[in-house]
Amino acid sequence: MTTSVLTLPHGAPAPVRAFRLLTLKAPAPSTEAPARRVSSQSLLNGERELVIQHQGNEYHLRLTRNDKLILTK
Repeated sequence: MTTSVLTLPHGAPAPVRAFRLLTLKAPAPSTEAPARRVSSQSLLNGERELVIQHQGNEYHLRLTRNDKLILTK
């Protein structure tokens, strides 16, 4: 955050109360690559369940009756 001091034009009435103008700096650009996006339809390919193998374990990605995704071990 930066603080700027503003001057009033010559002859302008002074404000009743002093104030500061604050500006926010833009965030630094991210150096990380954006996360890859995959649609659930392309993952499930018309099925209701998908088994994912990760570090010797199986995880089940299920599509519920209410169109929610649940991942269980």
